[in-house]
Parts: sequence; C-alpha cells; structure tokens
Amino acid sequence: MTKRSPRAASAGADRQAPPSAARRRRAAVRPRALVLQTTLTVLALTACTGGERTIPVSPVGRVEQPPATTVRALHRLVRDGAPGAASLITRGGRFHGSRFSTAGVADVRSGRPMARADHFRAGSLTKTLVATVVLQLVAEGELSLTDTAAARLPKSVPATGKGDLGDLRNVTIRQLLDHTSGLFNYTEDARLARELYGKGFRAHRYDSHTPAELLRIALRHPPAVGSRGERAPFAYSNTNYLVLGLVIEAVTGRSYAEEIRRRIIAPARLHDTSFPGTDPALPEPHGRAYSRIGAHQVDTTSLDPSRAGAAGEMVTTLDDLNRFFSALLGGTFLPPRQMAQLRNEAGTDGTYGLGLYATELPCGVTVWGHNGDINGSYAQTAGTADGRHLVSYRVNTDALTDPDHGTAVLTAEFCPPSTTKPPD
Repeated sequence: MTKRSPRAASAGADRQAPPSAARRRRAAVRPRALVLQTTLTVLALTACTGGERTIPVSPVGRVEQPPATTVRALHRLVRDGAPGAASLITRGGRFHGSRFSTAGVADVRSGRPMARADHFRAGSLTKTLVATVVLQLVAEGELSLTDTAAARLPKSVPATGKGDLGDLRNVTIRQLLDHTSGLFNYTEDARLARELYGKGFRAHRYDSHTPAELLRIALRHPPAVGSRGERAPFAYSNTNYLVLGLVIEAVTGRSYAEEIRRRIIAPARLHDTSFPGTDPALPEPHGRAYSRIGAHQVDTTSLDPSRAGAAGEMVTTLDDLNRFFSALLGGTFLPPRQMAQLRNEAGTDGTYGLGLYATELPCGVTVWGHNGDINGSYAQTAGTADGRHLVSYRVNTDALTDPDHGTAVLTAEFCPPSTTKPPD
C-alpha cells in the first residue's frame, strides 16, 4: 500500500506513504501535446442506492493515440534497477485511443516484455476503493465520519490491546480514512515485518492472516501522540484500512471485497480486478514480481495476500485502474458532498484526503490519485480533477530507488514541455 513516509513497513502491503508536499513538487520529463477521439460508454452508480445507469459519450471520428510522453521516464525507472516498467495514458475520458508504453522486461529469465493485459498486485491502491465504499455508506446514512471505530466493529474483533496500549474507542471513521488515528502500523511490527518482506519472507510467504489477528498485533503497540481523544498528526498506517474493511463487514453483513465487487467492480466492468483473499496465484496473463531481500533479488510473484487485506490485497491491470479513477474523479461513485470529503486534506495539512491525495507537479499542475506497493510490485495512478486525463504506471519491484523518478512519469504527461527539462 502506499502514500507513506520513508520505508514505513508494509509487508505485502505498502511500506510508504504518499510523497510529502515538498517532494511532490520535483522531477521533470518532457511531455507533448495530443488530441484523443473515440467512443465510450461509461457505467455510473447512483451513490446512495447502488443502482446503475449508462452515460453515453457521443462518437467523434477517428481514434488517435496520445503521444508516448512517459517512455523516457520509464527507462529511467529501469536504469534505477526496476526489471520492467509500464504506463497507460488515457485522455478525454476515452480508452480506445489510450497509449501503453513499456521499458525493461516482465520476466528476467525469458526476457518477455510487459503486456498491457498483465495482472499485478496493486498494494495500497486498494485503499481508494475501500474509502469509496465507506463514503457511499456515509452518503446512505449507514455510517457517520464521526462514529467511533470501536462502535462499528464486528463484536468478535478486539477494540483495545493489552493494557489499553492500542485503543479504537476514541478513533473515528474520518481518522481511519485520513491516517490521523495514531494507530500503530501493523506491518512495522518487527517480527511480522521480517516475515512479510524481510529475511523470513521465503519461509512465511504462504502464511495466512486474518484481519483480527493483524489488528491484535497493531493494538499491542502504543498509539501515536494525540490519538486519545484528540486528532493525531498524519501517520500512514495500514492498520487504518484493515479496520475500515472490518467496519464495512459489520455495517453491510458482507466482506469489504464483496461490497467493492457489488458497488464498484461489477457496475464499472472492471473485469480484471479481484481480491484474492488467501489465493497466492496471480491471474493470467502476468509477469514476474521481484523484491530485494538483503543482497539478493527474489522472485516474490507468488504469496498469500491476506497479509494485506483491505489495506492492499487488490490485483488489477493498468486499464482497470484508469477506468476506476476516471469514474471516481468524474463523480460516478459519490455524490458531491462525499466527493468533497474524499479530496479534503485539511486534517493532514495538505498531505492526504479520505483515501485520495493530490500531487503538485513541478509545473504547478495538481493531479489526484494514489500509489501502492506490495512485495514485488509498485504502482501509481494520477489524473486531472475531472478524471478525463489519467496516467497509471507500474514497476515489477516494490520500491522506487528515487521517488522523484516516479513523479517524473506524471510530469512527463501532465506538464507542458516548456515548463520542464528532460532527465539526464
């Protein structure tokens, strides 16, 4: 999962938080202009009822692909050490004329390049879908942002740790959504971290975990300053979204994954997006995923994703990421009030909204999205406020050597050439 601070543990879930405001203003690659034309029918949800409607877009002549603005930035990511990198650009809300670009390889043994249809683990990009469902429940009156987490948990799930170290009784739904709960990040627990992405990975890669078990680990640790009754400072924690997944289950009577399938995946026809639970295999087609463990590059393609759960277990494709964020930013899934809440970063001093965050690029353009990582995979999606212009990119390793080089992929597409300079 992502949107995190330097190596904030993730273990099969993201280890880092969104880039800081200062860091988001750097990186540069030369983009080009384009015109994109095609026909698309977009599915939309009525946020409060879960019903479906069809929004037609008028046909407009021949389809043109966007220029390959991101290619140089993708090659930079490969020079940094990623085996492969890929991006998908869509403009004007139209997908038939989108541009897919790659660098490096999907499999270091066979040399196969990355393919547009490849499935990969998306880590914390899962969080934006979880947040969308939570805000739909708020819009429907089933939840309030001021509800306490403890009051909304299934009865079998603990609300406090031994000695009241961790405590959900004064944590609100809003604080879970924007990472101001102060809850300890369970993936930073020293023993668990070794098993999830450290030297113990090989022996524990197929271990299954329940959300309640992972929450108990988090509640063994003291909270951040300010979490007992007052708002804690922003501190990215996978535990927050683990709890939100449990809240969705308690409120709806269905798992968070089933609610996402019902409310988002089916209506938006995200046919290649799934929540594997404990299934270690990726759907076909897929490349390989690689992690650096000590001095060795390890193939981490196969693993039990229950380590991440609602904080980062989603499997998807670049096409599905662009389709989801296009619909979300375009107002398909949430009414205006909840869309404003989704983007509201006031509680984190401009760092994070309620499952979404803004990135200001070097040219002054602001884009909205999320990033995510899990063992062997890092991905990010960002787009204009209306969702009509989007870039999703991914690498088949779980950490960017230089986060600015990831931002350069966005800069290449969203910034006019005169405002940026090409990379070395």
